[in-house]
Amino acid sequence: MNLLRALATVSGMTLLSRILGFVRDFVIARTFGAGLATDAFFVAFKLPNLLRRMFAEGAFSQAFVPILGEYKNKRSEEDTRTLVDHVASLLSLALFAVTAIGIAAAPILVWISAPGFASDVGKFELTVALTRITFPYIFFMSLVALSGGILNSWSRFALPAFTPVLLNLSFIGMALFAAPYFDPPALVLGWAVFIGGLLQLAIQIPALKKIAMLPRPSLNWRAAWADPGVRRITKLMAPAMIGVSVSQISLLINTIFASFLASGSVSWLYYADRLMEFPSGMLGATLGTILLPSLSRYHASNNPQEYSRLLDWGLRLTLLLAAPAALALAILAVPLISALFFHGAFSADDVFRTREALVAYTVGLTGMILVKVLAPGFYARQNIRTPVRIALISLAATQVMNLAFVGWLQHAGLALSIGLAACLNALMLYRGLRRQDIYQPQSGWLTFTAKLALALLVMGGVLWFAMGPEIGWLQSSFVDRTIRLAWLVPLGAASYFATLWMLGFRVRDFKRQAAT
Repeated sequence: MNLLRALATVSGMTLLSRILGFVRDFVIARTFGAGLATDAFFVAFKLPNLLRRMFAEGAFSQAFVPILGEYKNKRSEEDTRTLVDHVASLLSLALFAVTAIGIAAAPILVWISAPGFASDVGKFELTVALTRITFPYIFFMSLVALSGGILNSWSRFALPAFTPVLLNLSFIGMALFAAPYFDPPALVLGWAVFIGGLLQLAIQIPALKKIAMLPRPSLNWRAAWADPGVRRITKLMAPAMIGVSVSQISLLINTIFASFLASGSVSWLYYADRLMEFPSGMLGATLGTILLPSLSRYHASNNPQEYSRLLDWGLRLTLLLAAPAALALAILAVPLISALFFHGAFSADDVFRTREALVAYTVGLTGMILVKVLAPGFYARQNIRTPVRIALISLAATQVMNLAFVGWLQHAGLALSIGLAACLNALMLYRGLRRQDIYQPQSGWLTFTAKLALALLVMGGVLWFAMGPEIGWLQSSFVDRTIRLAWLVPLGAASYFATLWMLGFRVRDFKRQAAT
């Protein structure tokens, strides 16, 4: 399989999900604005979403896929099926226990994650109710991650990438049509999460049946735990939970800080983070998804040269696509936020407060995406200790910067600390790969970087002059803002890629075959 084609396929599915995600946020912003109700929901959803990324898309995937790839390449189909069954059994039992504990301990969890809410009884109780409704999401999505790891290992990338679309459709449908039937209406958002998670799990079943890898979980946890493959996955998973989830832990801690700031701070950070997740999901998560199986195969077949070349390919693509995304988000912050969210209860002040957080986030966007490409360079080799040490250093640095920035930059200081820490994380991961002789840069990096910088300069100038005064975007109608943004974004992309083409870049130069 051509990895560039796989990247385009997965990115296309992710693009569809992100577009629907913005429609979702548009509906939520228009219906609930940025205040008590949205603060309560975003805090309630943040914890199960954090656990999803830590257990499911984070630690579990990074530990499971390399071992599954090893079984697929070196062992029989029956051994591979047995491993999948045992992992599914143990995972299901553990998730059921975690979900039950989370529902029972919801008041404690809310007090820990947003202690500032305790002074407002209504806000606190609403957050607790929403937490209890949304917590089963971790159960559904961890099993979705198991399914996605299996499908990706069989080079079935499209369905796992399409799956998040169902959550966004659930949000849109419930918020538009079911909100009047709930008291308070914000509860509808919690049930949208529950239904969306259930739908995402259900859609995996036919695809797994097609490749004869539908898990057959059982209650015999002793047999599952006795499986050597399961023990290896568990051993890798515990420290990987920290290594791949630092940014999420930082976001949770930032919520604690933000809960003491002005009302709306949690929501401003959320809306800025949603815009950041657009390129982060399309590039970082996508590249990490398609790189990990091939890196695992190269490691299993003892091919360090191709391993290094594949990492180099991933790093070049990351810089080629992430750097212009970060620059465009920073320049077009007000046009994007006003077009997507400046409706109904979402005020002009909300636009500028969200802009402050978004610009601060963009400082570290490229670093955030690089982390998702560099970390698999360690995990595919089942090396956990190095990225964990780096992650802990980055997490500590984030909190030091939080204390330094929050006093004078408020919520934007919290966003800036996450971005700078991500850059530190990426730099240390890169240094670790070089020092351990895992990655050797291919020739042509100096020329590549110079051409990239020139293309960024051209694109930045085009966007800056074409955008016009920021205040004009707030004075325009929704239709006018949408039309202007609809030609402004392609104009920036066209100026960037046209410059690269004139400088000699060609699509065929970035084609790369997956490991077999």
